[in-house]
Amino acid sequence: MKRKMMFWPLILLLLVPGQIAFANEENKPEQVAEQVIEPSYLSILEQWNEVGQGSAQNFERVVPPTAFLSMDENKLQSENESKEYGSQVYAWDNQDSIDIEVEVEVEGLYELGFDYFPLGEGIVPIEGSIQVNGEYPYFESRRVIFPKDWKSAINEFEQDRFGDEIIPAQVPMEQWHFVKAEDSSYLQARPLMFHLNEGKNTITLSNIRGEMLLGNIYVNSVGTIPTYEEYLKQQEGSMTQTGIVTVEAEHPTKKNSSFIRPVNRQDASVVPYKRDQRLLNAIGGESWETSGQSASWEIEVEEDGYYHITLKVLQEKQSGFPVFRTVMINGEVPFEEVENYSFQQKKSWINETLSNEDGESYSFYLTKGKNTLTLKADASPVNRTLFEMDAVMKGIEELSLSIKRLTGNNQDRSRGWRITEYLPEIEGQLSGWADKLETESEYLLELSKGKESVEVVSLQIAVERLRALAAKPDEIPSRLTQLSEGSSSVAQLLGNATLDLKKQPLFMDRIYIHGDEELPNPELGFFAKSKESVMKFFHSFQSNTLATEKVDDDVVDVWVNRPRQYVELMQNMVDQQFTPQTGIKVRFSIMPSEQKLILANAANSQPDLALGISSWLPYELAIRGAAYDLRQFDDFNETLAHFSPGAFLPMIIDDEVYGLPETQDFFVQFYRKDILNALNLPVPDTWDDVVDILPELQRFGLNYYTPIAGAVAFKPFQATSPFIYQQRGDLYREDGMGTTIDSDETVRGIQLMTDLNTIYSTPLQVPNFYNHFRYSTLPIGVSNFQTYVELTAAAPEISGWWDISLHPGIEQEDGTIDRWATGSGQSGMIFDGSVKKDEGWEVLKWWMSTETQIDFATTLQIRYGPSYMWNTANLDAFKQLPWPEEHKEIVLEQWEYLKEVPKTPYTYMVEREISNIWNKVVFDGDNTRSAVDDAVVTIDREMRRKMEEFGYMENGRVVKTYPIPTIEQVESWVEENEE
Repeated sequence: MKRKMMFWPLILLLLVPGQIAFANEENKPEQVAEQVIEPSYLSILEQWNEVGQGSAQNFERVVPPTAFLSMDENKLQSENESKEYGSQVYAWDNQDSIDIEVEVEVEGLYELGFDYFPLGEGIVPIEGSIQVNGEYPYFESRRVIFPKDWKSAINEFEQDRFGDEIIPAQVPMEQWHFVKAEDSSYLQARPLMFHLNEGKNTITLSNIRGEMLLGNIYVNSVGTIPTYEEYLKQQEGSMTQTGIVTVEAEHPTKKNSSFIRPVNRQDASVVPYKRDQRLLNAIGGESWETSGQSASWEIEVEEDGYYHITLKVLQEKQSGFPVFRTVMINGEVPFEEVENYSFQQKKSWINETLSNEDGESYSFYLTKGKNTLTLKADASPVNRTLFEMDAVMKGIEELSLSIKRLTGNNQDRSRGWRITEYLPEIEGQLSGWADKLETESEYLLELSKGKESVEVVSLQIAVERLRALAAKPDEIPSRLTQLSEGSSSVAQLLGNATLDLKKQPLFMDRIYIHGDEELPNPELGFFAKSKESVMKFFHSFQSNTLATEKVDDDVVDVWVNRPRQYVELMQNMVDQQFTPQTGIKVRFSIMPSEQKLILANAANSQPDLALGISSWLPYELAIRGAAYDLRQFDDFNETLAHFSPGAFLPMIIDDEVYGLPETQDFFVQFYRKDILNALNLPVPDTWDDVVDILPELQRFGLNYYTPIAGAVAFKPFQATSPFIYQQRGDLYREDGMGTTIDSDETVRGIQLMTDLNTIYSTPLQVPNFYNHFRYSTLPIGVSNFQTYVELTAAAPEISGWWDISLHPGIEQEDGTIDRWATGSGQSGMIFDGSVKKDEGWEVLKWWMSTETQIDFATTLQIRYGPSYMWNTANLDAFKQLPWPEEHKEIVLEQWEYLKEVPKTPYTYMVEREISNIWNKVVFDGDNTRSAVDDAVVTIDREMRRKMEEFGYMENGRVVKTYPIPTIEQVESWVEENEE
């Protein structure tokens, strides 16, 4: 029977990620195992301000490691093991917790600081959490970051074979650091404050991830920053007359993020510049746009005194909104006015002398010798707006869920509703949201000095739509596309504006430290620009170093379907490692699209080797005689052992293998630990377990996500085949001449796939699981590598409070659980028309070797940031990637159940018909068995046509079988090599 869905219009999610409000009397808060109820820091801060909560003056307590409570004594390191700290330190790692006890005479607000020495080579940040007297005071205290400082391995830029400068390797600085506990998203301008009671307080520091040596812990009264007037009174001195000190911004002495990197600006106004070379002549842009990222430069001056600071910058943020930087001298913000200094958008380079609103230049006191200038990206000025927008988006999501429960998600425009009878507050809600957003729109206009940016316009449009909906609330069920769904809805407008506001990109070319001297012009004059423009035009007809073009006969030509930064790194690696060792010259070129590869093959101008191509492409080229069988190489079976056997299935014809997996996807279960704990729900292990937790999830307006919901009208194999394979069903007959989707096992898989939607009411369509997961409406579901990257790199507010587990499966009669899922990524192949097949194979082996893949993955992430994760298909390399160990173990175990769908000439029809079956059953109410039988007729008819086209049938009779490849077949090749 189809389960009746109960609606709970008053059971809503709170505004803070991870929070749940229990409005149902049957589920009171004290009845759940653990409830996450912390409000945001901004909310708590407002409460403190309202009651005038203060702090003791000039208070400081230093707690050395020897005074830590409840610690593992074995982790207390001697002074000789302290990395020159000078006293005993504590080795803090592996989910360890330590307590300190602090006695204060005055109840109030205090800051926490830490001495620490990061350990380990990886770039995964060290994370901890802080509790005060056994409780998290606010949600942000659940994650505190202890960053590393990085520097370039060499001071000068080396050049590649084309004369272009190469970004140097980044190495962590082996030194002790000091940090005050800060909001992990760096949306607060100042360190976090903690409320301590009069008398003794217990502070608990718990490890979430990473390892470090922990020195003293400091409990201080809240620090203050002087105003500019106060600052000038603190130091006696006069304006310097010693000339201009020029610092090239692309050479910082240190940075707290390895991926703040030098960039090439092919602009003659930038220093240095060469028309025929790509010089790394600036810093920043998208690599320096995340709040909290800082870079420091060493500045040496000849005398004590006051100096002006001018930054040659380019602020070309596409949305038109200003960006902000915190300015620090020798580690301290000198005065309030430069705590979040704004840079307005300009279309050209400017000399931005740090000044007040009236254009009067600030003076900074520097001492003779070396000083440090630090600039930190700072999104704190827009934090209040982000908070309000987030609250409105959560409210819209809750309201939308309530309306859908009332209407059964019926959006028929011809049907009338009286929503106000069930939700009498709806008009006030919508108007209240509009008022809040209007206030924030005006605030953003002030920040942008009256300029209407994309963010401001988005808020204004959202206000207009909310007011229009509030005027006719009973029409909202048929107008949900304006409120919460679709690309132009209020929710989407606010979501896009949120992402834009957080970004703080800024390019810097030079730093000038000076007195009243005149500075060089930041831009070339009109005539110089015109001349350079003409010269660049003629130069553009010369060779593009990474373009696909004919190469010399002694060079292996490799086309790569990836962005420039990937290909540049690959070329540098092959030049520095592979060619010197083998003598084989290799040229990597950017392939704009896979279509170009197909056209090049048709014109007989194909390369020797192709990388980064879809896993299905080697098959399509092979069946047309254009790909080379890699099993012809004697050591192929040896190479085969580094990969998942199931990844080869779409690249096999008979006993021939036409591709090598390069990257590999994974489908695992993502879940919010905080929400499942709050609801006292277990992490499901099988689909039966998923069905068991669905009623409790749905009572609170939550649900479970499957890849079916992520697809649109067409449901690909990656969404449908796991249900079939987990039931031990199959898609083809063994001889390849027909489909078996009408077998009992396969039909059971299809039935479960459709029942999840028709009976158990899982979502039919979810445009973006990542957003719903962040905002708690879908706190659990099956998703892939892309979601993992997004959550790791772009969801700091829930870091540490989500996890992954194995894909739900089907328990078999022997007690084992089949978790089969797809994992197709990208692949590499050698062309049959190449005359350098042996050399191409050596390149392919080197590229996919364990050492090369580890080197490439680590360098890529250190250089370009956490979002540049490399999901190598080499299992041995994957084990050593800079990912959290617990997550790598889950992925590797799931890959034991990796099973790609084998390719046949008619595979596309099987995939399409299974998708059609789902649509017929879910939307049209057809019987599953009947829909399958109809699909079999269609598939077999197309099978005969395609098999005749490729010579496997003649006049309807089989003349040559098409054996379907199996995992066992691939495993046998590996066993042959081991023998």
